[in-house]
Parts: sequence; C-alpha cells; structure tokens
Amino acid sequence: MTETVRRLRRAWIAQLGPRGEVDITRAASPRAIVEDAVARVGADPVLWAIELSSLVVRRIVGEVPALGGSPAGVEMLRRGNEATTLRALFTLVDGPAVAPPIGEATLAGIREFVHRAVPLEQVLHGVRIGHAATAEAFLRACAESVAPEAAVDELTAVSRELFSYVDELSDVMIRTYLVEHEVWSTSAAAARADIVRSLLSDATTADVGEASRALGYDLRRTHEAVVVWSDSPNKSSTLQAAAIEALRARDATTTLVVPVASGRLWAWGIVPPDGTRRTGSWQTVAQALSRQQVQAAFGTPGAGVAGFRRSHGEAERGERVERLRREAGRVPRPATAYADVAAIALLATDLDAAGDFVRRELGGLAARTAPMEALRTTLYQYIGAERSLAEVARNLHVARGTVTYRVKRAQEVLGHDLDDRRFALHTALALAEELGDAVLLPRDVEW
Repeated sequence: MTETVRRLRRAWIAQLGPRGEVDITRAASPRAIVEDAVARVGADPVLWAIELSSLVVRRIVGEVPALGGSPAGVEMLRRGNEATTLRALFTLVDGPAVAPPIGEATLAGIREFVHRAVPLEQVLHGVRIGHAATAEAFLRACAESVAPEAAVDELTAVSRELFSYVDELSDVMIRTYLVEHEVWSTSAAAARADIVRSLLSDATTADVGEASRALGYDLRRTHEAVVVWSDSPNKSSTLQAAAIEALRARDATTTLVVPVASGRLWAWGIVPPDGTRRTGSWQTVAQALSRQQVQAAFGTPGAGVAGFRRSHGEAERGERVERLRREAGRVPRPATAYADVAAIALLATDLDAAGDFVRRELGGLAARTAPMEALRTTLYQYIGAERSLAEVARNLHVARGTVTYRVKRAQEVLGHDLDDRRFALHTALALAEELGDAVLLPRDVEW
C-alpha cells in the first residue's frame, strides 16, 4: 500500500502548475537551488511552489505586519518561506528522510526577528499562518488530482507528513530564536538599540548624560534624523556607509547609526543649531545615496531629546510618503526632505480619508486614465505657477496651446471655476500627483 500511495503522490505532484505567470528568474531562492529543485521535481511544480510562497508571504505580512518591517525584510521573509515551501515539496516527493536540511535562508530570517525585537509568539503566529495556507494548498491540489478511491489514504498521508514537517521546522526555529536572543541580548548593539527605542518611546526617565555616554553621542545637541533603506536584504554595511556620508554632507559632526531591519536603519547626526550652515546641497546628498543604490528620508533639525525624537518621527513620515509614491508608480527619489513633503505626509496620515477628499474634490479628474492624469498634472502645475502658461509649458515640455487646452478641458470635467475652492482643489491635485492610485477612483468606476 505504501508504494501505491507513493506512486500516486508522485503522479499528482507532477501535475502541479502555477495559476498565473511566474518568472522563475525572479525566485527568491538562489539560482542553483531553483535549478536543483527543477531537476528533482520538474519545472511546473517548482513554479507552483514559488507562486504559493509569494501568496503565503502576503498573507503572513497582512496578519503579522511586524514580520515584514521593510521591503528588504519582506524579501528576506519571502526567501525563507520559499525555501521551506520547496522543502515541503521535496518531503512529499521523497519523504522526510531524504529532504534537504532546513536552510540558512530560513534561519537568517529568524535571527533578524530577534534583532528587530519581534516577540517569539509573533514569529510562531506567522509560522502557523504559513503552515495553514501551505497545507491547504497542497491538500486542495491533492484532492483535485488523486482518484476518489485513493484520496482518503493520500490526503491522510500528506496531512501527516506536512504536520511532522512543520513540527520539526517550528522546533528548529524556536531553538534558533532562543540561542540568538541569548547572544544578542548581551551585545553592545542590542544595548544601544534598546536605549534608542526607549528614547523614542517618550516613556524614558533615563538620565540624558548617562544615555549619551552609553551611545557615544551627545543627546543635548541639535540633531537631524534620517531613515535609510534598500529593497535588497543584507546590505547593512552599505546602508551604514550611505547614512554617514549623507549626514556628513548635511554638516553632521557626529553620527549615531542603529540598524533596525534587513535593508533598513535609523541614523542621527549632530548639526549646527541654526540649521543654516550646510556644506552640501540636497543634490549632493541625493548623488551620494544614488551611488549606493539606497533611499533616505530626512527629518528637520531639532534640539535635545525632544528634537532627536521629533526629527526621527518626521523622517519616518517622509519614508512613508516615498513608499506610497512608489506604490503609485512614481519615480523613486534618492533623498526625501520632510520639509518638502510635510503637507502630503500630514494629509495622508488617514489614507482612506485622503482618498475620499481627492475623489470628492476632483470628480471625474480622479479617474485612473492617461488623459485624466495629463489634465491633473497640467492643472496642478498651472495653479502652482500662478497661471503662467509659459512656465507650465516649459516644465512639461509641451506647447502653450496644449496647456491652454488641458486647463480648459480640466475645468469642464470639474464643472466649476478654478477660483471656486481653489485651496481644496490644489491640495487634492497635490495628493493625486504624489500618491496616484491610492487616492484615485477605482479602475472599474466611470464618472
């Protein structure tokens, strides 16, 4: 009976295939591992597993956001989950005895969770979500492919092997987490991160002088905060170098750098108290960041612990604006100064309310079409340029007649004069310009 189930199991696994288009070159796993998987089970089952892993990661991050943390953090999670999904596939094909060991991709993610102070219970919650979704997909595929007379035995065998697999996986993850936590909790890096998180929590009663000595950074001075990130995991040295170079370009005399996630860190620099003496322009800062292929958002300078905390909050809000812009398909900016995006950041604090506002003010101009986007951009520039046709034409590289036509057409779509609710109109256009689809009408809605 065992051999019969084994043959049937192999038969239905060979029939697995992705539901959508899956680019195998975009797999999270290294190329050699993917090629080995294809050689063992075939291309279609591997593509199915890669597609499943991406869906499972989205579910995990949706239910336990702390396990994502940053684009690079999500990529690391995707890499680890894809490795465990492929290993589950091998376990069902060849049995647990010959399945490859739990790989470094999975364990690296666990160590990262320790460094980011993600509690073990949240890690295990993510494991349970991932196992439930993965097991459901395997069992559904099995039920759809196996002959009815053999389905019960096969489903029972698959369920038992997957349960045994995740039990082993959970055990290894827990042991890895606890060992790393013991090492990390006694390290200088952990102590510095704890002090900084305490300072940012606004609940600290620690002596400022003592905290400054522990950090090697004078908290009584004037600070400019920056958040630096990259989509690629394991770029900590690059991020640190970029953060220090950017802060030096902003006249920082001393810097404090705290890695907080794979591909993401916080940093501060002590800057002149008047905030006016700058050796480098924002263009210089942007060029430095572009060379390192990272992005950064800066807060405005602030004095003392309160300024340390406020500038950091502004940098994080600037980062959020840039991430929203990216989701909207906007060209990424290497450097984002909070002073330049403060209005958008505040207006987008409640994104749902911001979308309601934009759609109400713009009406048909909020449609997700290329013609409406051209009208919105032109009108936004036109109002900002105090109705200078020449300036708008120069900025958009179009003829003045084109500007005139678009402004007239936009006004027809709006159904009212531009001076009616001018501030609200310009604000709505600014939000649409920066955040795109996040605040526009749904694609299937016609005005």
